[in-house]
Amino acid sequence: MNDIVTLRGRHSALLISVGDQADILYWGKALTTSCDRDAHVALARAVPYGRLDVDVPLSLFPESGRGLFSSPALEGHREGRDWSAVFVLREIKQEGQSLTLVSRDAVAGLQLVSEITLDPQHDVLSLRHTLTNLGATPYQVNRLASTLPLPERATECLSFYGRWVHEFQQHRHSLRHGGYQQENRRGRTSHEHFPALVVGNQGFGEQHGEVWGMHLAWSGNHRLRVDVKADGRRFMQAEALYLPGEMSLAQGESLATPWLYASYSPVGLNVMSQHFHGFVREHIVRFPEPKARPVHLNTWEGIYFDHDPAYIMAMATEAARMGVERFIIDDGWFRRRNNDKAALGDWYLDSQKYPEGLEPVIAHVRGLGMEFGLWVEPEMISLDSDLYRQHPDWLLALEGYSPPTGRNQYVLDLQNPAAFAYLCERLDALLGRYAISYLKWDMNREVVQPGHAGRASQQAQVEAVYRLMDWVREHYPQVEIEACAAGGGRIDYEVLKRVHRFWPSDNNDALERQIIQRGFSYFFPPEVMGSHIGATHCHATRRVSDIHFRGITALFGHMGIELDPVRESKQEKAGFSHYIALHKRYRPLLHSGQTLRIDSDDSEQQVIHGVVGADGRQALVMVAQMGMPTYSFSGVLRIPGLQSETRYKVSLIACASNLRSGIVNRQPAWIDTPVELSGEWLAQAGITMPILDPSTAILIELTAV
Repeated sequence: MNDIVTLRGRHSALLISVGDQADILYWGKALTTSCDRDAHVALARAVPYGRLDVDVPLSLFPESGRGLFSSPALEGHREGRDWSAVFVLREIKQEGQSLTLVSRDAVAGLQLVSEITLDPQHDVLSLRHTLTNLGATPYQVNRLASTLPLPERATECLSFYGRWVHEFQQHRHSLRHGGYQQENRRGRTSHEHFPALVVGNQGFGEQHGEVWGMHLAWSGNHRLRVDVKADGRRFMQAEALYLPGEMSLAQGESLATPWLYASYSPVGLNVMSQHFHGFVREHIVRFPEPKARPVHLNTWEGIYFDHDPAYIMAMATEAARMGVERFIIDDGWFRRRNNDKAALGDWYLDSQKYPEGLEPVIAHVRGLGMEFGLWVEPEMISLDSDLYRQHPDWLLALEGYSPPTGRNQYVLDLQNPAAFAYLCERLDALLGRYAISYLKWDMNREVVQPGHAGRASQQAQVEAVYRLMDWVREHYPQVEIEACAAGGGRIDYEVLKRVHRFWPSDNNDALERQIIQRGFSYFFPPEVMGSHIGATHCHATRRVSDIHFRGITALFGHMGIELDPVRESKQEKAGFSHYIALHKRYRPLLHSGQTLRIDSDDSEQQVIHGVVGADGRQALVMVAQMGMPTYSFSGVLRIPGLQSETRYKVSLIACASNLRSGIVNRQPAWIDTPVELSGEWLAQAGITMPILDPSTAILIELTAV
């Protein structure tokens, strides 16, 4: 009989049967009992008639050669042979809550090393496989996937879809038969299909239901799927997608899957997110120093390509008066960059726009007490550029073809040693000369025909991007980096190991941001989410929103503003200053507490989002009214996560200017009469919600008395 290995977290457990392969017997709520022989017998499966005469485990690495008639973990061959590998487990090593399994197929000449860890503090499971070619001839890998089995009660899937300025949208699928699959072939993590899925029992929500969430940490092409087998078993599978001929392993060479991160929650999506957020804070993101996340001003929507140093310094002056702590000059600072049709690759300061250099602007910004940041897009090249005229062979492309442009630009082949060295030299010149503490690193183009020396090389291009970011981190460890790929095009844990902030969307519309930021929050903590207050008139949607709705929406992230502060009215500036100050006041709570998404009685029209302090003694809750209320009354707000016996002062901190007028005669009494209520009362009985106009929000503070 096989042995059972148990990996334990604080709230979950993983039971793995290890014999000649590894089979997950149980993944769910933590067990207090030990796993003995009887436990193994209890979970032994029947063998139906009319099929194979043996039980075929789903395993961590499903193999068609064993008779598992579903998506295998490996597809490959050696000149048409060794195409149906069957790995036999040879070595098992357990250290704490980590397990390493070494398996081999002597016939096919392949070795497989599987690494699996269940984080004992945050209940996040990490899984990776590494395939090594032991044979004398090359082995061609077509697919290499990571697989996690799911219980039969997992019958509903939550996936994410989107597009530019409309990222992180949610969609639900039934999982009764067949399955669900999503693919991304755009060359980056993508706006369209963020590489994550959540599977749970029917109707799971923020505060109820069993859920299993997974995220593939990879910044390139990928495939995710959830399958329901004919026998009722289910599994999640995730993999990087390889282009034809891209992955050929010579003798002794290895290929590893991206890390797959997953977590189980017995009580809904909030706890799952809290697992992921804690894991990210401890193991993924690395800030240069432990300090508050600085409030930003980014110049893009304020001036676009129209750069005048004197005017930019005036913008900085106004920004500092409003409380901004980091000032970033966006696109348009380098030579001949007057629109988006030219000059990418020519990373030299435009001496016509900046005749005295960049130093006076930086000195002015820093003299106002702000950090200085700069926009770059190192991976791109314009055909109308000195760089292309000198090195047309540096394009990531296939000779003989003319692929379409994207944002009027092409991709630079970072696998070319000379091109890579050029970018290091240019970044070194910028960061070594100027007092730059922050890079907004953009990537505005999808990748078509990623060819290097005639061969497909999408995987190698992504790895080269990682190396370039690693080079910056090594040589300039105090410089922070924002990952911005036309907004949310490159957001995942693997790039987050190298950057410090994401720009979830180019859309600053507060109404749209409510949904975008909610989707983002399932896997990422708020301190890595760039969230800006834009202008009254949104540049992306043309919608007009008041300062209170924009300010409250931007509060629950890493705040910034995206506009021209010189041209704004005194009233608007006062509004920006107010919400910047409010963000600073609650920043320690927002960037360390537990994210809370609350199910609404009117879920079609309301978004309720909050954060509870680690000690449970303070909370901040936002209620956003997206459209017209469905009913005349707006229901009751119940707030979980507080200490049951503690009494809390309930205070209205911010609201729309028309809260007490508009579509209501009189709001609930607690709006104007402070109340103190127990955590139990707030979680079970709650407080009556006010009636809100569409596109408005309120902000509530709860403080332990």
